[in-house]
Amino acid sequence: MGVVPAAAVVTAAAAAVVLLRLCACGVAAVAAGAGGDGAKYKDPTQPLNARIDDLLRRMTLAEKVGQMSQIEREMATPDVISNYFIGSVLSGGGSVPAANAPPEAWVEMVNGMQGGALSTRLGIPVLYGIDAVHGHGNAYKATIFPHNVGLGCTRDPELVKRIGAAVAVEVRATGIPYIFAPCVAEKSLICVQVCRDPRWGRCYESFGERPELVQNMTSIVSGFQGEIPAGGRKGAPFVAGQRNVAACAKHYVGDGGTAGGINANDTVATFHELLAVHMPPYYNAVIRGVSTVMVSYSTWNGVKMHAHHFLITDFLKKQLRFRGFVISDYQGLDFITDPEHADYLLSIKLGILAGIDMVMIPFNYTEFIDGLTLLVQNGTIPMSRVDDAVRRILRVKFTMGLFENPYADTGLAGELGKQEHRDLAREAVRKSLVLLKNGKPGDRPLLPLPKKAHGSILVAGSHADDLGSQCGGWTITWQGLTGNNLTAGTTILDGIKRAVGPAGTDVVYADNPDAGFARENGARFDYAVVVVGEAPYAETAGDNTNLTIPAPGPAIIQNVCGSIRCVVVLVSGRPLVVEPYIDAVEALVAAWLPGTEGQGVADVLFGDYGFTGKLSRTWFRSVEQLAMNAGDAHYDPLFPFGFGLETQPSMY
Repeated sequence: MGVVPAAAVVTAAAAAVVLLRLCACGVAAVAAGAGGDGAKYKDPTQPLNARIDDLLRRMTLAEKVGQMSQIEREMATPDVISNYFIGSVLSGGGSVPAANAPPEAWVEMVNGMQGGALSTRLGIPVLYGIDAVHGHGNAYKATIFPHNVGLGCTRDPELVKRIGAAVAVEVRATGIPYIFAPCVAEKSLICVQVCRDPRWGRCYESFGERPELVQNMTSIVSGFQGEIPAGGRKGAPFVAGQRNVAACAKHYVGDGGTAGGINANDTVATFHELLAVHMPPYYNAVIRGVSTVMVSYSTWNGVKMHAHHFLITDFLKKQLRFRGFVISDYQGLDFITDPEHADYLLSIKLGILAGIDMVMIPFNYTEFIDGLTLLVQNGTIPMSRVDDAVRRILRVKFTMGLFENPYADTGLAGELGKQEHRDLAREAVRKSLVLLKNGKPGDRPLLPLPKKAHGSILVAGSHADDLGSQCGGWTITWQGLTGNNLTAGTTILDGIKRAVGPAGTDVVYADNPDAGFARENGARFDYAVVVVGEAPYAETAGDNTNLTIPAPGPAIIQNVCGSIRCVVVLVSGRPLVVEPYIDAVEALVAAWLPGTEGQGVADVLFGDYGFTGKLSRTWFRSVEQLAMNAGDAHYDPLFPFGFGLETQPSMY
C-alpha cells in the first residue's frame, strides 16, 4: 500500500461515520456481532429457531431482563443501553431529538443508541418504536393522513394498505423500524379497536363501530410490514424489508367498549360478546403476521387486561397461536394496582405471569429491572416465562432483519413528506368525506359548488385555516396543536382558494363573523363554506360526555347560514350533536380529521370528484342515546351506520 498523504488521513470520528454507513448498508456486519466465532445466531443462513435457541442459551438473566425492557428516548444513552442490555427504546408523543428535527437528526440519534447495544457482549440490536397512528406524527413535515375514523368511511382496504406502506417508509426515513400502530379497536393505523361509544377520547383511532369493517381495514398491517409471500407461513411475524416496519395491533382487547366511553374504563361483556365484537380484528391482524400486540389499560369485567392471563396467554398466544411479542402500554404495569404504582413488585409479577413480554417503562426502568430480577431469583416468576418472552422478542428482531441491518442511514430521507405520499393522503381525504345533507326540501342541491361565482364566496369558521385542528391529536405532540406553525401542509381555506383561483372567484375569509356581518354583506356572496369543529385531543383528554360543537362553532353556523346559502364542514374525531342546526344549513359534510392535505376537501366540495364516503359509525341524535350502534334494539339514529349521499363530478 502506498503512503497516504497527511491531508487524506481519516480521523477517528470520520472512520466511525464510515463504519456506520457500511453497517447501514449491510456491508459490515461486524458491529452487529457477526464475528468469526461460529455462533449460529450470527449466521443469517441458519434456520430462525436455531438462531433463537443459540442466542437464548448464551444469555444471562441480566441480558434477558434487559431485552424485556423498553425505555424512553430521553433516558436511552448508549451507556444506559449497554449497561442494562436494554432491548427497546420508544418515543412517546412529542418526544423528538430536537424541535423540527430533519430525518438525518433522527437517524443519528437512533444509530447512537444502536451503537450502545452492539457494543455489548452479545451485540443484540435495540428495537426503536414510535407511535404512527395516522402518519409519522412526531416527525416535522411528515405526511399526516386522515385519522382512522375517516379511513373507515372509505370502505377501501387497498387504499389503507397503500397508506400503511407510505407511513412505513416515512418512519424508516428517520431510522425507526417499529411502530405502535395500527389501532384495531372497533373504533380504530393499526388500531384494531372497535369504537362502540363516541364519547371515548380515542374514537378517532378506530376504523368504525362494526368488527367486520375493522377486520377489512387490517389490510394496513400488510402495508406496514409487507405482504406475506405465497407459501409463507400465515400468522408468524413478518417484515418484508428495509422499507417496511414491524407493526403493533392495539389495544388488546375491548378498549373500544368501555362503560360510558371513558378511556381505560371497564368493558362489561360476556366472553361471547367479546369474541363477537372486539376480538375479530385481532384474528385478521395475527393471520397477516402482525409482529406485536399491545395490551389495553382497560379492564374486562373488572379484571385489568395487563394482568389477564387467560386473554393474553391462553387465548392470544395459545388459541390464536400469536408468535410475536406482547407489549404493555405506556407505564401499563403501574395501573394494575389502585392507586397506581402502589405495589410495583406485585404489578410486575401479575403482568409478566399474565404473558406480557416487553414492558414499556419509560423512566423507572431500574426499578423494573431490579424487581423482575428479584422475582426470578426467588422463584416467583419461573425462568421458563422469561425465556418465552425473550424468545418472542428475538423472533421479531431476527425476522425483521435487525441483526443483519442494525443501523439506519440517511438514504430514505427524501421519503418523508414526499409529494407522492401527499397525493395519496389527498386521495384518502376525498374518499373519507361523508355528505350528510345536500339541499333543503324542494330546493336544488347545493353541492357541488360552482368554482366561478357571480360575486364572492365566504369562507368562515375557526377550522377553515387551522392545520393543527384538521390534523388532530398525535401530530407533532401527543395532544396535537392548533394553528398553522406545527408542520407542513395545506389548510382547507388554502385548498378552496386554489380550487377557485383559476376561475377568478374572490374568496373572503372571516374566522368568526357576527350576525351583522352576514346580514350586511349577504348579497355579496353566492354561498358560504363554514368550517367548524373540535380542538385537538388524545386519549383521556378527549373523553367527552356532551359532544356538542365547541364554541364559537354554533354561533358561526347560525350567523352565516341564517343569511347566506351555506355548506357546513365539520372537522371532528367523531359524530357531534348537529340536529339543532340541520334545518338551517343547505349542506352538511363530515370531514373527520383530514390531516395535512386540506386540498382533498376542496376537491370534493367543488366537484372535481364526487362524494362517496359512508359513515363508519352511527350518527346519534342526542348523547342520551349513547352508546348506540347498528343492530341495537332501539336504533334511532340521525344518520345510520353506512349512510352517505353521493354526488357525481361537476360539469362546471
